[in-house]
Amino acid sequence: MRNTFLALSLLGASFAYAQQPAKKPLDHTVYDSWQSIGTKLLSNDGQWVVYTVTPQEGDATLVIYDRKTGRSQSIPRGSNPVITNDSRHVVFSIKPLFKDTREARIKKKKPAEMPKDSMGIVTLASGDLQKLPGIKSFKTPAKGSGWLAYLAEKPAADTAKAKGRKPAPKAADNDRADDDKGASDKNEEGILVIRQLKDGSQDSVKNVAEYAFSKPGNSLLIEITSDKKDSLSRSGVLLWHTATRKADTLSRGYGDYKQFAFDEKGEQAAYFGTRDSAKSLQQFYQLFYYKPGQDSAFTAATKNSSGIPSRWTISPNSKIWFSNDGQRLFFGTAPILPVKDTNIVDFEVAKVDIWNYKEDYLQPMQLKNADQELKRSYAAVYYPGSKRLVQLGDQDLENVIIPAEGNGRYALGYSNKGERIALQWIGRTLYTGYLINLEDGTRKKVKEKLEGDFSSSPDGKYIVWYDMAARHYFSYNNATGTIVNISQNIPVQIFDEDDDHPDLPIPYGIAGWLANDHFVYIYDRYDIWQVDPTGKTAPSIITGGMGRKGKITFRVLKLDEEQRFFNAGQTLVLSAFEDSTKYNGYYSLQLLAKNDKARQPKQLVLGPNSYQDLKKAKNANAFTYTRASYIESPNVYTGDLDKAIKISNTNPQQQEYNWGTASLYKWTTFNGKQSEGILYKPENFDPNKKYPVILYFYEILTDGLYNYQPPAPTPSRLNISFFVSRGYLVFAPDIRYESGHPGQSAYDYIVSAADDLAKHPWVDGQNMGIQGQSWGGYQVAYLITRTNRFKAAWSGAPVANMTSAYGGIRWESGMNRQFQYEHSQSRIGATLWEKPELYIENSPLFNLPKVTTPIAIMANDADGAVPWYQGIELFTGLRRLGKPVWMLNYNNEAHNLVQRQNRKDIQRREQQFFDHFLKGAPAPQWLESGVPATEKGINWGWDVKGEDNK
Repeated sequence: MRNTFLALSLLGASFAYAQQPAKKPLDHTVYDSWQSIGTKLLSNDGQWVVYTVTPQEGDATLVIYDRKTGRSQSIPRGSNPVITNDSRHVVFSIKPLFKDTREARIKKKKPAEMPKDSMGIVTLASGDLQKLPGIKSFKTPAKGSGWLAYLAEKPAADTAKAKGRKPAPKAADNDRADDDKGASDKNEEGILVIRQLKDGSQDSVKNVAEYAFSKPGNSLLIEITSDKKDSLSRSGVLLWHTATRKADTLSRGYGDYKQFAFDEKGEQAAYFGTRDSAKSLQQFYQLFYYKPGQDSAFTAATKNSSGIPSRWTISPNSKIWFSNDGQRLFFGTAPILPVKDTNIVDFEVAKVDIWNYKEDYLQPMQLKNADQELKRSYAAVYYPGSKRLVQLGDQDLENVIIPAEGNGRYALGYSNKGERIALQWIGRTLYTGYLINLEDGTRKKVKEKLEGDFSSSPDGKYIVWYDMAARHYFSYNNATGTIVNISQNIPVQIFDEDDDHPDLPIPYGIAGWLANDHFVYIYDRYDIWQVDPTGKTAPSIITGGMGRKGKITFRVLKLDEEQRFFNAGQTLVLSAFEDSTKYNGYYSLQLLAKNDKARQPKQLVLGPNSYQDLKKAKNANAFTYTRASYIESPNVYTGDLDKAIKISNTNPQQQEYNWGTASLYKWTTFNGKQSEGILYKPENFDPNKKYPVILYFYEILTDGLYNYQPPAPTPSRLNISFFVSRGYLVFAPDIRYESGHPGQSAYDYIVSAADDLAKHPWVDGQNMGIQGQSWGGYQVAYLITRTNRFKAAWSGAPVANMTSAYGGIRWESGMNRQFQYEHSQSRIGATLWEKPELYIENSPLFNLPKVTTPIAIMANDADGAVPWYQGIELFTGLRRLGKPVWMLNYNNEAHNLVQRQNRKDIQRREQQFFDHFLKGAPAPQWLESGVPATEKGINWGWDVKGEDNK
């Protein structure tokens, strides 16, 4: 009787389960509505979390969450939020409806006719929302509170007539200059409204082009332009005082102003200005400076100022900033560029690029960086007290790093001039570092021809560098000139232990410094070391060796953007990654002042999730972060790190679809190495069924075991969630490489993984495919020349012929490709003429007759990383041999697809391709017979013969 009851119970349970509707597979209609977390903020007092939920295509939602009450407020289409410094208001843009913007684009509306942004202001205590239409931009003070400035579109209502508002400064406040040029060259101006958030009172200024708050919010610099309809109006710069709600005129009559800057107190101000029109062949800017007590700003520097090199001028492209103590004003200068001869008739002159072997950079790289070089500036400093100007950088010393917030005595300078040609085959250059005296600009050479990176301590007492050849860190005492190897007594490696490139390994990096430059903190693979920059005290491990013992990688998270160094007794938050489980999380660690007994990091949270974008409230012990896993859509959590609660709920529709699982899978490779990968299975996985398999690979992927992978149209990689949902197993194996034999290494790992998987009864070993993009695409192309294990292959942006690719150009950067083969990802480790046999061995092109696997190639004609002719070589070779091959060239597209319509297209084609070869689905037209050029843009070739287009 008991057994009968049990049998009936089990039968009933099975029947009930059978009645549940089967979950749907993902399809191509789901993409646009799938959500992600966008901007995420935490108020300074820790009470308010503000975040956006953004669909892939459509209207976002801004959410304001009250941590005290647990209540939320949602604002449709809110974006780009800012929480005011006093935690009382949220200001944000409100985007037009997506459908309205789309319709305007369809109708090809002009920019002025496109739907405009609005602005929203929420008073947090009450939840009151005010919306203001037609707002071009808004700003709030970085450290001050109570004020908001926003630029409204023209035409706008006369804001000066509103209750409690004051009129804009009258024209009589600022006489018109005789030479008032350039106003018509500015971007269209608007009406600036300066609003007191507490009571809503506000003032307005007409014809405003640019504006900037001081950090405390006590002042506002405003650029106004002349109004053609008002003969008395003129361009200039106003200094608005929020305390008095009045403006002083600092400059007038100039044509253009740039780079507004205040000191920390919001008292001194500086900016660039010129009388020259934007249409002038040359524009010469001046540096303007103002301090309280002056009637207006005066010209602090021009191209003729003492201290500026001959034939140099003020660079309007440089940043202006004051030292923290306000005693120095930093800016940039640059050589005066030659003027183009306007008498030359454009169509009668040659268009030619001249390549010279003695030039520092190849012509393609020069052309790619031409605009950047035209705008390059060189550091200079102005002393307001003595009205002195000191040039710090020049064309022999283009990089200047100024520590101690500009208050110190020295700066770090470094240059690679004279060492740039080797960039072609090494992929990096050698640098020489200098100590620069900020008082007089004199220089002292610190380290010559360094293969590594220079940095400065926060207070400017030391210059530190990592020497890749020596594999150690060194410090230079700026006061004594003493150089010390500061890492030689660290008993473990401080450079990448697993680096398998034929190159010098890179360091794990520096975590930061203790206040007063007392200690520097250096990473090894797992732990953090406290190191004395003088070398007098032995290094100590502040994580107590817990990282290496547990194979947990600890890294310090910078939660305060303004904090330049750590303080003794401070509690640090560390990110944590556990090698064996791939778990992620956070630990805390109290920083000690001395080299006494190290404290163990304290676990706050560690588990099978990914954690991103951790934020801490500035004035409270409150946190927020985004948590996800392969199964869990990314959501916002808040609270203590060990007791956080979920406050968002993205993608609830995921429950309607057959999702999947992700787990580690381990096997032994052909060469006897132990390896692992990620095995993705459908949510409704049945071990009694056989599943087709797609292997997707690049290099090391298992660190992303707990990453969420939304069903988004792919830029060219495999969309794992999509294929798993539709009944595929997907396996992502890790690959480690032997220098000189990257192709063989890929074979050893990938094919051995496929063979191991095929042993399982739930794997259909006769229907296995491979997919890869870029380096993965190369490996796909190589594998099909070595094995017939795979029934279908998809290769995105592959290199087919290393001999022809070796000397080519990466058009995205203008760099030559030689370094990539000799030192970087391709891992050959020698020049083409030193070991040509390795280039041939690793090139799929030379073994195409062995191919039996159908392959689809993506090669785009605007690919800036892998020349698309590599795809052409692969396609035409296989085509001549009568092998089944297809190639997709997305016109004017990049290495990875950018345009969403193209991403949707390739996603559909990948599904059709693998469904046909691995599941026996009918072939669509583009596979069966192709799409004639005469039907381009009319017929997409998706249809199966005899079916209607869907």
